[in-house]
Amino acid sequence: MSADPAVIADLDRLGLEYEEMPCDPELADTAQFCEAYGVPLERSANAIVVASRKPEGHFAACLVLATTRLDVNGTVRRRLGVRKVSFANAEQTKSLTGMEIGGVTIFGLPESVPVWIDSRILALDWVVVGAGSRSAKIRFDPRQLRDDDRFEPVPDLAQDQSS
Repeated sequence: MSADPAVIADLDRLGLEYEEMPCDPELADTAQFCEAYGVPLERSANAIVVASRKPEGHFAACLVLATTRLDVNGTVRRRLGVRKVSFANAEQTKSLTGMEIGGVTIFGLPESVPVWIDSRILALDWVVVGAGSRSAKIRFDPRQLRDDDRFEPVPDLAQDQSS
């Protein structure tokens, strides 16, 4: 298996230039992937699904660099307009996106799921993201997303790991 066909269809529909990178599913988690395939952590971006807890039923997909951590209890909570939010568990993520942890991406998601991108990602000329499966990754220039309303840049969506 390679990239999820729905992800490839979305990339093509958006007219994005990209490279599909096959990978061993056992090496799909970010740190292992970067080490095995020589991708710098600062060029790897993680799509993280968040879910509200109070009230339940609000979700978002957030794209942050692997060298940062998502500001769940600050920026994300305020943007969702809820009292409590956390990372979606594997079951919620699979149910909402159809993707497994280690393959989640911002492409091919239901239209009802907002996609927020840490604004520092949009300054890079390439990043590697999930491909909807654990068997591939997508390398692309995130600046291609700047004019697409589906992908919303969010300042301070993530914080440096040391913060």
